[in-house]
Amino acid sequence: MDLLEDLKWRGIIYQQTDEEGLKDVLSKEKISLYCGTDPTADSLHIGHLVPFLTLRRFQQHGHRPIVLVGGSTGLIGDPSGKSEERKLQTLETVLENAEGIKKQLAAIFDFDGENGAIMVNNYDWTSSMDVVTFLRDYGKHIGINYMLAKDTIASRLETGISFTEFTYTILQAMDFNYLYDHYNCKMQIGGSDQWGNITTGLELIRKMHTEEAKAYGLTIPLVTKADGTKFGKSEGGAIWLDPEKTTPYEFYQFWINTADADVVKYLKYFTYLTREEIEQLEVSVNEEPHLRKAQKALAEEMTRLIHGEAALEQAINISQALFSGNVKALSAAEIKQGFKDVPTFEASGENSLVDLLVAAKISPSKRQAREDITNGAISINGDKITDIAYVLQEGDRIEGQFTIIRRGKKKYTLIKY
Repeated sequence: MDLLEDLKWRGIIYQQTDEEGLKDVLSKEKISLYCGTDPTADSLHIGHLVPFLTLRRFQQHGHRPIVLVGGSTGLIGDPSGKSEERKLQTLETVLENAEGIKKQLAAIFDFDGENGAIMVNNYDWTSSMDVVTFLRDYGKHIGINYMLAKDTIASRLETGISFTEFTYTILQAMDFNYLYDHYNCKMQIGGSDQWGNITTGLELIRKMHTEEAKAYGLTIPLVTKADGTKFGKSEGGAIWLDPEKTTPYEFYQFWINTADADVVKYLKYFTYLTREEIEQLEVSVNEEPHLRKAQKALAEEMTRLIHGEAALEQAINISQALFSGNVKALSAAEIKQGFKDVPTFEASGENSLVDLLVAAKISPSKRQAREDITNGAISINGDKITDIAYVLQEGDRIEGQFTIIRRGKKKYTLIKY
């Protein structure tokens, strides 16, 4: 199956500017193409991934990906999908965010070889431009009526849009034109909300070059969930690529908890598994859903891609330990991940179990604590304790740092020393 047919099968293509033209050029040559993101935060989240993963699919077929981080456009703010003006960020913040995002994108692409990825920052070619140059060399080519017809701008006319955000689409068009001139970049990929910006780029290339100039745009559908809720969110908020914001264990758990109704679509969108592999997993979803083979494959592929093999092994180890109750098999580092959101109590020295249960608010009173212990409701590091005179010792601390107390089947408390 060729690349475009594979993208169609996966449901990845939403809009194309010239389907036949793109198909023809891809059959004849290897092209350079780009996808960009603005560093409005210090990390990407999984909602940003599909366009970049699609860019990587082109690289796997021999084309050269250009990964753009918008140091300049991030200072302005894309009006797409917004009902009001963004709060402008400082240059220092935007450039710091850009560096963090570059590291995350570097995990997705291959930067070596004949078609090794190139990473660029549009701040490098726009920061020194004066306003007269911007207006004469670029603004002259994009008509006001043309811009007003863009959905992203038209939707803001009633609520208001500043001239700053109004010109965003020209800045992004300048990126496409710059990459066309300096890297022979013939295509831009983006989410469906980027259609207006992509086509403005094509308009600028057409106006600034001869009729022979050919460039293309392709957008990807918004990722949705079958139940209508927003993709990429958990109870704690967005699922970030930064392991400090979303631990690899939390990242793994997000994917493992994918609903049966969504998992095959996500395998197509997010993973590089073959059509045959995905179709086999689809059969498993339909015939043996309790095994959750598709969810496990999705979680493993995504965690390995973003965080690496070692982090995947840790995530699986934490999941198995929590499922079995054998938490003493975990390392201190794994405990920090797996018990990030459970109640935590700081203790020191030796403590009687009864006193600790009350102090940590695991049991409401000493009387209840004694009853919990004698009834077998209390476990320390996975081992049931029934001795009401039990005193926690140094040996009850995992790597000298943590003790995990469980009351009943699911109520965990982390004791930190």
